[in-house]
Amino acid sequence: MRWISRNPADTQALARGLAAALDEGGVVGLCGALGAGKTEFAKGLAAGLGIDAAQLSSPTFVIAGELPTAPSAVVERLVHADFYRVEHEDELEMAGLADWLAPGTLLLAEWADRFPRELPADRLDIRIERPADGDPEDRIVSARALGGPGGRFERVLERWSEACP
Repeated sequence: MRWISRNPADTQALARGLAAALDEGGVVGLCGALGAGKTEFAKGLAAGLGIDAAQLSSPTFVIAGELPTAPSAVVERLVHADFYRVEHEDELEMAGLADWLAPGTLLLAEWADRFPRELPADRLDIRIERPADGDPEDRIVSARALGGPGGRFERVLERWSEACP
């Protein structure tokens, strides 16, 4: 799937659409250059899960922040992680990766492409990029479900594309 976001509000709206398409926890990996809009996406996803987006900031210096979701959300908590400053996979284990993968948790990992083997194969990877030409506010948001055909994130991706054509 691929969308064009014209501004940060569009990026957040796409992420709220993803939140509505989720049916349980799991892992969503966010990839893209510095300033691409990963944290804007995270704020939209948090809002879609009933979390005040103002509570969410880039966890670059603490690796991860944990936030409880609204009682009506399909997951109990959102773990917003940032792997940018992580140098070795052992740091992820020490920070609590096993807990972040617990049932009822949605792990949203910025810079997930730095440690893809540490994350479950069944996940949703999202890349946010600036187009080579065009408006500097524009972003290309592309998503792919990993884990093989018929995997649960393929179904999430289908519901998301229906909600955000």
